[in-house]
Amino acid sequence: MYSSKSKSSVLPTGGGMTLIDPSDALILLLDHQSGLFQTVKDISVSDLRRNVVTIAKLATLLNIPVITTASEPAGSNGPLMPEIHEHAPHAVYVPRKGEVNAWDNDDFVGTVRSTGRMTLIMAGVWTSVCVMFPALDARAAGYDVYAVLDASGDPSDMASRISLARFVQGGVKPTSTNALLSELHRTWARPEAAELGMLYGLVAPNYAAVAESYARAQQAAREAG
Repeated sequence: MYSSKSKSSVLPTGGGMTLIDPSDALILLLDHQSGLFQTVKDISVSDLRRNVVTIAKLATLLNIPVITTASEPAGSNGPLMPEIHEHAPHAVYVPRKGEVNAWDNDDFVGTVRSTGRMTLIMAGVWTSVCVMFPALDARAAGYDVYAVLDASGDPSDMASRISLARFVQGGVKPTSTNALLSELHRTWARPEAAELGMLYGLVAPNYAAVAESYARAQQAAREAG
């Protein structure tokens, strides 16, 4: 299960050698629950939710498997944000029996292992707990782990800074939603280019404005011609 595999996305130039291989990637969205959102202070909840939606849409567009989970969705932490399964209908939800650390749950770990994928892309609330604990345990189990920090949230800026330091110390690679999008995208010469372009507008609203201005300028040039 833990044997290494060659990266299918590496180009003859060597491009992609250090980047995520989409064919080996698995996205884990952990405890994005409505009650926990109310405690997040290091990022606006609207930005957090938008970035999670971007990841869900990206996973569907590129056919990357997704696993979601929550410790106590019937309790004060609240239910998972519905947009995840709305935009990633292929996502598999794994309930837990109250474990704070998803890696303490046999069903969750078994579902991860069953995919055969060794590159785990994690995001969740709280970053310092719900992402940190399974990320470190997954690293110890031999996985390559990325933490998407702006699709995660913590109760304070200090908690967020400590989380980043501990990720780096533990060999977990921090990343952001726009970096993940670009890393998996790799080239505009692909059939999903238009849909990917829309995701850039979602993760970076100012980019959407650039695209709208460009489209209007193109239309004006055609009309003038």
